[in-house]
Parts: sequence; C-alpha cells; structure tokens
Amino acid sequence: MTLAAVLLDEGGLLAVDKPAGVPVIPGRTQDGPLPLQQQLERALGKRLWVVHRLDRDTSGVLLFATTAAAHRALSMAFEAGRIHKRYLALVRGTLAAPLDVDAPLVPARRSRMRVARAGEDGKPARTLVRPVQQLKDATLVEAEPLTGRTHQLRVHLLSAGHPLLVDHQYGEPGPLSLPGGALLARTPLHAAELELPSLEGIRAQVIRAPLPTDMAAAVAALTS
Repeated sequence: MTLAAVLLDEGGLLAVDKPAGVPVIPGRTQDGPLPLQQQLERALGKRLWVVHRLDRDTSGVLLFATTAAAHRALSMAFEAGRIHKRYLALVRGTLAAPLDVDAPLVPARRSRMRVARAGEDGKPARTLVRPVQQLKDATLVEAEPLTGRTHQLRVHLLSAGHPLLVDHQYGEPGPLSLPGGALLARTPLHAAELELPSLEGIRAQVIRAPLPTDMAAAVAALTS
C-alpha cells in the first residue's frame, strides 16, 4: 500500500502529495493499487470528499475535504477559477521562451482529447507554459492551466511541439532510458503548486509538493 504524504490538514482541508501510479478513485477495472481516497480514509479513520483529481500517473498536490462545508467551498472555488494550479513537466525539445497556448479541445478516440479543427465546436482551453531549466534535448517547464479540461496540459504541450517525454496515450510510449541508468517510466507531470484564496474556514496559502524522485533523477541525468 502506498500512502501519500500529508502536506496540510486543517480547516476541513486535507492536502496530500499524491504518488505516481495510484488512482484517486476506483476506475473501470480493479487491478493495481487501492485508490488513494480509500487508502487515506482507512488510515485516517474518517470520510474524505474528493475536491479535484489527478491522472493516475501524475504526482503532486491533491486536495480532499474532511467536511461537507469545506467540500462545497473548495468545489465552488475550483468552478469559479479561483484556485490556481502549477505543474512541472519534462518535455521534448528546447523551449526557449514562454508560450500562451489558447486552443479549444474536443474528444478523440480511445479516451483521448485533441485540439479542435476549424469549424469544430471545442471547449475553450488555455495554458501558460514557461521554461524552467534547459536539458539535453528536453526542457523542464512550468505549465499553468487556466481552464480545467481533460488531458489539457498533455494535449497543449503536444500541439506546441513539446510532448511529454513519456506519454503512452499521445505517441511517446516509453519507458525512457536515460544517461547514468536513470529510467523514466511514467508521464513526467507533477502538480507542484496549488494556490488557494481565502475561503470560509480556509486561509489563503500556496501548497507545494517537491519534485518526485523519478523526475528529479531524470533532470539530473539530462543535465550531466
């Protein structure tokens, strides 16, 4: 069982550092580890409400509510765009300048998404991307989604010519062997920061999760 590290537990809010490879809620199949919500409920002995979700292979800051009132306040803040999320991602190629990707998305085959073509009625989607560190044939970037569409970051980065180094759904199957014996076996996407406004019973703050071991090893391997 892989429990997430608790980052914050106060005011009806539980923030954890979600490990990669663990689903937040039960999926269509029962294989793999127990969903994180169930793991935490058993360990903490209390009910948790899911506030938002991260893909199974994405790591980082994840919010749960421990009261119905906090769940309502946080959910409304997410829907109103008042909670800001910033991700770190390892992408192919050299990104030298910030990007503002404003491209509507539509569903594609096999549970994927794609950028809408001319004349298609896609859902608005916008992502701000900036380079953090130049690496060998890759870049560590910060990506801030201004909307919350399914697979938004992955599709927007792909459409900008900088796909994630590993992404089995979007043409980068991996795993990726790196110099020094490092191995990157999952989508290198990490929810590094989550910025909360002041809400009823919840103070304004920025919650951060450190870069996980596999992504840090990849950065080190691609730097040397």
